[in-house]
Amino acid sequence: MGEKKRLGKEAYGGVPGESYSPYVKHHETMREFTLRAVIVGILVGIVFGAANAYIGLKVGITVGASIPAAVIAIAISKFWRATVLENNMVQTVGSAGESLAAGVIFTVPALIVLGFMPQLSKIFILSVVGGLLGVFFMIPLRKHLIVREHGRLPYPEGTACAEVLVAGDRGGTMVKRVMTGVGIGALYKFIMEGMELWSYKPEWDIRGIRGARIGGEITPALLGVGYVIGPRIAGIMLAGGAISWLVLIPIIKMMGSGLSEPLYPATILIRDMGPAAIWNNYIRYIGAGAVAFGGLVTLIRAIPTMVRSFGSGMKEVTRDRGGGSGAVKRTALDLPVKYVMAGALGLGVLAWLLPQIPVNVVGAILIVVFSFFFVTVSSSIVGLVGSTSNPASGMTIGTLLATSLIFLGLGWTGTAGMVAAISVGAVVCIAICIASDTSQDLKTGFLVGATPRRQQYGEIIGVLSSALVIGWVVFFLHRVYGIGSEELPAPQAVLMSMVVKGVLTMSLPWTLVFIGVFIAACIELLGIPSLPFSVGLYLPIRLSTPIMVGGIVRQLTERIKNVDLRHRLRERGVLYGSGLIAGGGVMGITVAALYNSSMQSATLSAAGEPVGAATRVTAAFYDFVNIGHDWAGNWAGIVALVAFGALTMTLVWSIWPPSRKGGRGA
Repeated sequence: MGEKKRLGKEAYGGVPGESYSPYVKHHETMREFTLRAVIVGILVGIVFGAANAYIGLKVGITVGASIPAAVIAIAISKFWRATVLENNMVQTVGSAGESLAAGVIFTVPALIVLGFMPQLSKIFILSVVGGLLGVFFMIPLRKHLIVREHGRLPYPEGTACAEVLVAGDRGGTMVKRVMTGVGIGALYKFIMEGMELWSYKPEWDIRGIRGARIGGEITPALLGVGYVIGPRIAGIMLAGGAISWLVLIPIIKMMGSGLSEPLYPATILIRDMGPAAIWNNYIRYIGAGAVAFGGLVTLIRAIPTMVRSFGSGMKEVTRDRGGGSGAVKRTALDLPVKYVMAGALGLGVLAWLLPQIPVNVVGAILIVVFSFFFVTVSSSIVGLVGSTSNPASGMTIGTLLATSLIFLGLGWTGTAGMVAAISVGAVVCIAICIASDTSQDLKTGFLVGATPRRQQYGEIIGVLSSALVIGWVVFFLHRVYGIGSEELPAPQAVLMSMVVKGVLTMSLPWTLVFIGVFIAACIELLGIPSLPFSVGLYLPIRLSTPIMVGGIVRQLTERIKNVDLRHRLRERGVLYGSGLIAGGGVMGITVAALYNSSMQSATLSAAGEPVGAATRVTAAFYDFVNIGHDWAGNWAGIVALVAFGALTMTLVWSIWPPSRKGGRGA
C-alpha cells in the first residue's frame, strides 16, 4: 500500500460533512472479498458463536467478537500477506456468528423451557429469516447512519475495530495477547472441569443466617466478562445477587419454615428446601419481574431516539429507492435497495408459509413490522452507546408483550399461540442483534475504506454459516446441562417464556413477579440502572462474584490518570479477557462433549449394546484424564480460590507485564 497510513482524527469525530479520508481510498483496488477471508471468517464465527452461546446461556451476557476476530485475522494474514480489507472481511463474517448466537439463545431456548423441543430445521429457519431481515433492513440505513451521521454517531466497537485493523503493524503483540488468553483459559478450564483437580463452583453457607450462601463459579470466561463490562456493571450485578442470596432467600427460609403446607408455586415445604430450591421456586420469578421492568425502562428511555431513528430510516428508504448501484465510488456501493426490500418482503412471506415458523398472516406481518422498526432503532442506539448497551432484551420483551396481547385478543391462547408468539419474538430478536453487528461492521468498513456491498455479502454468509451450527450447539448444551437448570439458567430465555405464558395463560405467581418489578423500580429511583441489577437478582450469586473480580481488575486500569497509558492498558486487558472468554467457552463445550461420550459409553455398555469407535475413544480419554480431587471440607474451597487467584494474576500480568528489571512494565 505504499507509505504507512493512519486514520486521521477526523475519522473519529468532527461534524458531518467534514472532509474525510478513509484508510484505503475509493480509487484504490485490492483484495477484499476472497475465498480465504470468507472461510477464515466462517470458522471464527462458528468458534465465537459456540463460545458465546455457552456464556450467554450461563449468565445472560454475550461479548462482541469483532475485535478478537480482527486480531486473529491479522495473525493469520502473516502467512498469506492479506490486505487490510481481507482482514476486515474476516471480522465482518466472523462477528455475525456471535451476534446470531446472542439472538438465538435469548429466545429459542424459551421453547425448551416451555416443554416444546424445537427441531434443528426450526432453529435454522428462525436464524436465517431473522438474520437476513437484520442485514436487509440495515442496508438502506447505512448512508444516513454511517455516512451522513459520521461524527455524531461514533459506533464505539466499530471504531475500535478499525483502529485494530489499521494498527496491523502491531499485530504480533495483539495476537500474542489474545491467543495467550485463549490458551490459558482453555487449559485452566480443562484442568478444573476435565481433570476435576479442584471444584469449579465452591460455595459456603453463612453460619447464623439460615439460607444465606456465598460462592463463585471460578471460570476464566466469567473473569474475562467482568473485565470487559467493567467495575460499575459488575458491581451492580453483584448487588442484585447479594439481595437475592443474602437477603431474600434467608427471609423466605425464616418466614416459611413454620408453614405446614407448601407455598405456591412450590410443591414441597420451605423447611425442606435448601437455598438452591428456594431460588428455583421463588427467586427466579422475582428476578424475572425485575428483568422485565429493567428491560422496559431501558426501552422507554430509548423512545426519543427510536422515533427520530425510525423517521430518518423511512426517509432514507424512500429517498434511495433506486439503490446504490448507480454510485461511482467503490466505497459507496450498496446492495440495491429495491432488491433488498423485495428480499425482506419475501422473507415475510416465507415466515407465513414455512411450517418451521408456525405463524399465520398476522404473525408474519408482526415479524416484518417489528423487525423493521427495532432494526432501525437498534442500529441508531448502538451508534451512540455501543452494542453492549443495546437494549435487545427490552425490545424483544416489548415485541412478545404486544404479540401475546394481540394473540390473546384473537383467542390464540393454547400451545400453538405460545409457540407462535415465541417464534415471532425469536425472529425479531435475531434481527435486532444482527443489525447491531452489521451497523458496527459497516462503520469499521467506512473507516478503513471497504466496499459496503461486499461487506453486506459477508454478513449474509456469516448468518447462513452460523445458522447451520447454532442449533447443534443449543441441543448439545441442553442435553448435557439442561437449559433452565441451575447449571445453565438461560435468564433471557426463561424470562421470555414467562412473559408469553403469563399473558396467554395467566398462570404465573404474579405476586412474586410484581415484587421483582417493585424492587427494580426502587433501584431506578436511586439512580442505578435496574437492568444489570435485575440480571444479578435473577442469577445465582456464584456467577456474579467472579465477574466482580474481573471488574475490580478493570478498575485498577481505569484509575490511571495518563489517558494514553490508560487506553493502552485497557486494550491489553480487553484482548486478553476476550481470549479467556473464547478459550473458556470453547473448552466448556469440549469438556461437555467428553463427559457426554463417557456417559453414553457407560450406558450402552451396561445395556449390552455396541459402542461406536469414536465414542469409545473419547470416553476412554475422558476417563483417563478425569482423575478427580480428594480435597475435603474447607480445603476444597481454599484450593479452588488459590487456583482462581493464580488465574486472576495472569490477567493482571497481561496488563502490567513484569519488566526485565523486576518492576512493572507499561
